[in-house]
Amino acid sequence: MPALLNFLALAVFAQGTSEFVLAGLLADIAADLGIPLAEAGLLTTAFAVGMVLGAPVMAVFARRLSARTALTSFLIVFVAAHIAGALTGSFPVLLLTRVIAVVANAGFLAVALALIVRIVEARRRARAVGVIVAGTTLALSAGVPAGAVLGAAFGWRSALWAIAVLCVPALLAVLTAPSGTEGEQRPTLLTELAVLRSRPVLGVIAVTVLVNAATFGAFTYLAVVAEAGLGFPSPAVPVLLCLFGIGAFAGVTLAGRFADAHGVTIVSVLSPCLVLVWAVLAVVVASAGTGAQSGSGHLGEGLLWVLTPVVGALSFALGSTLVARIVAEARQAPNLGGAFATAALNLGASIGPVAAGLALTRLGEAGPFTVAAVGVGLALGIWLLIRRAGILAPD
Repeated sequence: MPALLNFLALAVFAQGTSEFVLAGLLADIAADLGIPLAEAGLLTTAFAVGMVLGAPVMAVFARRLSARTALTSFLIVFVAAHIAGALTGSFPVLLLTRVIAVVANAGFLAVALALIVRIVEARRRARAVGVIVAGTTLALSAGVPAGAVLGAAFGWRSALWAIAVLCVPALLAVLTAPSGTEGEQRPTLLTELAVLRSRPVLGVIAVTVLVNAATFGAFTYLAVVAEAGLGFPSPAVPVLLCLFGIGAFAGVTLAGRFADAHGVTIVSVLSPCLVLVWAVLAVVVASAGTGAQSGSGHLGEGLLWVLTPVVGALSFALGSTLVARIVAEARQAPNLGGAFATAALNLGASIGPVAAGLALTRLGEAGPFTVAAVGVGLALGIWLLIRRAGILAPD
């Protein structure tokens, strides 16, 4: 595997940490800047929405640039936005830096995924995608907790400085790497858009959106479910979230080793397994109800400890395999394929928490896990339909 991939994964780790870390620092930001907490929450909303919209737009913008030029430009803008955010005392300016950072992040990830098609042989591309996506899972398991500790010790601005510094090695690696795209014959924009409108690509994108909506929706409310639904003590919740992240990293790593040769099989097997685990968790939480001191409450707490890393592994193994599958199905659209894979990943991450939040209001603490089971179930149904149609590219 090209060494450059590891540096790209480091940048994705920094960017993933940036996407999630401020959620745990909003109270400090609101107090420091003298704004309501709900207004500070716009910092996280802007990042999620910007990833969906920014990836295709930036991929189109970067089509005429070499991969090295595009990646370098996006990283410089991302680093500059975080430095400006760390220095400002104005909330509107801070929000603007988040919008700029997310657009740069979206462009970087789209180009990085597109670059895999050019520098990695076909039989190892899913593994290469796994290396990149592992940066996001490490952000969940290590980057976000570390950022929270750093913010608590030195203030929320220190987290932004740390993220900027983490991008420097990747920036140097990209600057010194050969571009590899000069003189390359590229398909036209209309050709790429035609590929992206094809049934197999649209089908896999839909499956990816649903799976990631389930993952991020349930993960967003995992702490709420653990505390309010099963009576977890507050100090135990960060450990539970860390277990989810560790499971996610393990799932991405293992899936990357086998998805190139068995990608279709992995999706077909893991999807029903994931539906089952989410459904079991929903039933456990529902049966525990408010009886955190009852036998069902203690049983539910034990099962949540056991199943949290399992569901993290299944979710991200399935999610990373589907991202690789989008890249494979859209190989005739090398520039925009990575952008649409990025958009699918983040569209799920945007709509999932909304759906899970509504379910929490209507169904109680079991709602987010119920929505996750339904979402993956719908994804499985679409997957079976496109498999039966025989339109998927072979592994």
